[in-house]
Amino acid sequence: MATFIQPPSSISFLSSSIFSNKTPSSSLFTKPPKSHIPKFTITTRSELATLPVLSFDGTQVGETTLNLKSAHPDTARAVVHRGITTDLNNKRRGTASTLTRAEVRGGGKKPFPQKKLGRARRGSQRTPLRPGGGVVFGPKPRDWSVKINKKEKRLAISTALASAAVNGIVVEEFGGKFEKPKTKEFIEALKRWGIDPKEKSMFFMTEVDDNVVLSSRNIGTLKMLTPRTLNLFDILNADKLVFTQAGLDYLNEVYGDYDEEDDDDEEEDNEGTEAAEIVLPPSDA
Repeated sequence: MATFIQPPSSISFLSSSIFSNKTPSSSLFTKPPKSHIPKFTITTRSELATLPVLSFDGTQVGETTLNLKSAHPDTARAVVHRGITTDLNNKRRGTASTLTRAEVRGGGKKPFPQKKLGRARRGSQRTPLRPGGGVVFGPKPRDWSVKINKKEKRLAISTALASAAVNGIVVEEFGGKFEKPKTKEFIEALKRWGIDPKEKSMFFMTEVDDNVVLSSRNIGTLKMLTPRTLNLFDILNADKLVFTQAGLDYLNEVYGDYDEEDDDDEEEDNEGTEAAEIVLPPSDA
């Protein structure tokens, strides 16, 4: 009569703590509570930078501040990276196209018989293995656009401006200084402001005079931007940033450390005060 001998528990994987009701001692098998799972949150802070103010002649006439909202150092790199990759992807036209073996011209006739020649079988001369054949897994027209939140894009621009403020200067309004378009005069002005014409520079102005545009358009290393054309790539690509006083005020107002909720609360408080004044009964006097 055969007897069944139970194997020792040490070689039975079903007796392991993975399948038992007991809580395993290793933290690899424990699921952390939801309260301990980290969440990705973007926190902001205020970046205050002091910029010198130069006259058209290149002399320093004062100082001003650039107060922008910036992402936290732990998330700033990710926010700016997402903003620049989104801009570059949205610029792609997506019109690249290749022909597959079904779309390429020719190849309808079988080159040679299937049998009796001792050669490898071939059904078409337009196979991807032959010159002039179709393309395997080639590009086709597609949409490369990527969506990004408006607040996240604005935060990426303000963070990039705040990080590049160390290389920025403020120049007084010089729109009326150029009586006629002259690139040589604009290059001389750049040198007076301490900017090498061979370095990449970005000018930000609220309004650009026609003579300024015509005088600077032949300088390949210079970008003249307005609030409508301000973009993240030109900010990161520039070695020097030049602002006018009006442009600096625009950046402080639009991209500054501005909290709309505080203003809403102030408006509600003001409305409540006005309503209280209207409801109050007249005094005895």
